[in-house]
Order: sequence, then structure tokens, then C-alpha cells
Amino acid sequence: MAKILIVYHSQTGKTQKMANAVAEGAKSIEGVEVILKRAVDATLEDLLTADGFALGTPENFGYMSGMVKDFFDRTYYGAQEKASRKPFVVFISAGNDGTGALRAIERIALGYKFKTVFKPVIAKGEITEEIIRQCHELGATIAGGCQMRIY
Repeated sequence: MAKILIVYHSQTGKTQKMANAVAEGAKSIEGVEVILKRAVDATLEDLLTADGFALGTPENFGYMSGMVKDFFDRTYYGAQEKASRKPFVVFISAGNDGTGALRAIERIALGYKFKTVFKPVIAKGEITEEIIRQCHELGATIAGGCQMRIY
């Protein structure tokens, strides 16, 4: 059984909609356990015991949310060398283009040595049915790859 951790922060509900779609996609793969947590509630143990990790954030001032940054701050030193090559995906609810938030997350992911396994989903503006479909695919992809042990 593969375990997928989905960590997100949402103030307006947009990123939460995306997180729920990622979770549904991951749950669509038989034998996958999904742990869906707000960034403030997610722990180092959650990260270390997961086989794959999905991260969602709104774009705030061209950056990830403060709560997502806090999650990284709280887990970084404890995860060093223990989370290396962990499969990783990102989803962003952007007010602008999302590239600033993505760039910051990718830089931090390098420090953890996460392995990005699918293209990020960036929603610019409203959360459309197409974005929900992409998030579902994102969740199914990381879950399926972890379940089959290809990542």
C-alpha cells in the first residue's frame, strides 16, 4: 500500500478545491492511502512516512503562502537525507501567473532532494472544471507511480 501526503494552505477555498481534487485522484488508485492535511497541521512524521508528497499553495505576492513556508521551515532539518528522492508534485492557485511561487517551491524542493514526477498544475483565477480534472490527474499520477513503485 502506498501512502500519499497532500499538504495545502487555502484562505479563499480555491487551493482547498484543488487539494480535494488531488486527493480524489489519488484515492482512485486501488491500495493507496491518502493523508490530506492543512499546512499548519502537517508534521515531519507525516512527510517521512509518506511514499509521495503533493503540495498546494495560493500565490501570495508572487510567493507561496506563509503557512506552506512554515511547513517547510518546521520539517527541513528533520527531513534532510531522509526525504531524498521522495516523489513530489505541486499545485498552485495563482492571482498572477504562479511562476514566483513555483520557483520558490522548486528551489526549496532541491534542498529536500525531492523528485518532481509530474508537471505542476497552476490555476490562474477561478478553479474551472479543467483545473479540477488536471488536479485529479496529478493525484492519480503520483499515487499510481508510488503504488507501482516506479518512482
